[in-house]
Amino acid sequence: MFVVGLTGGIGSGKSAATTIFENLGIDVVDADLASREAVLPGSKALDQIQKKFGSKILLEDQTLNRAKLRDIIFDNNEDKIWLEQLLHPEIKDIIQSKLENSTSKYVILVSPLLFETDQHEFCDTTILIDSSLNSQISRTSKRDSVSEDSVKKIISAQMSRDDKLKIAKIVINNDDSLEQLESNVKKVHENLIKDIAK
Repeated sequence: MFVVGLTGGIGSGKSAATTIFENLGIDVVDADLASREAVLPGSKALDQIQKKFGSKILLEDQTLNRAKLRDIIFDNNEDKIWLEQLLHPEIKDIIQSKLENSTSKYVILVSPLLFETDQHEFCDTTILIDSSLNSQISRTSKRDSVSEDSVKKIISAQMSRDDKLKIAKIVINNDDSLEQLESNVKKVHENLIKDIAK
């Protein structure tokens, strides 16, 4: 199976791009969904998280309070490392299984942390959905109803745009319209099909 990793900063348009790939008949495996699956009620990982941080980490329906967990680990590097060591192997197994079950000509692994984690090791090539800082800020603040300062804080905590541009094999710019993004994605799709056929 030929695996194409797809990433981009917050508000860059990863979701819009993956929807276009799906409409072209390409299977998409979402690392964020895999990370949610890893902490479903009854999972080993959720039990260990609850043991470490207490019941305050659960919502009323016994699912993980992700916002609460984010607050706890945001400023505590030790807890963050502990959580990553617990979850990354679980998430990796779920992703691996989903990739192996793909039946399309190639499969997209979409992950905001593709380069920060070892998830890029699954990939035969990588795509960066790239957009300017201004586009990222305006899209995210509109979509999530958050302040520009909050968005800037999230962006500064992520791998820098320059570093992602250096690593990615394919870059798709998303500073224009949705139609332009669709056109750019279709070109990349056609080139991937040709490369795989070779």
